[in-house]
Amino acid sequence: MSATASTTRVSHRGQTTLPANLRRRWGIEDGGEVGVLDLGNAALVVPGGIESAKLELFRILKTTYADGLDQLDDPELQDQ
Repeated sequence: MSATASTTRVSHRGQTTLPANLRRRWGIEDGGEVGVLDLGNAALVVPGGIESAKLELFRILKTTYADGLDQLDDPELQDQ
């Protein structure tokens, strides 16, 4: 699975369309639920509703936090 990026427009009614490749991969071609978390200056959109979005955000933050802790033990960074 490769990461993709795309741009979509928001209509005058506030509606937008998910790209077709995401709808197919997520299995929501004929409708379905997505979760949207407002992150301030960004939004996280995840298939499966709000609970799925919360779990994905937790997974991302946990991984980033673990990576940061690993860098604390890096001898090349100890004098910085």
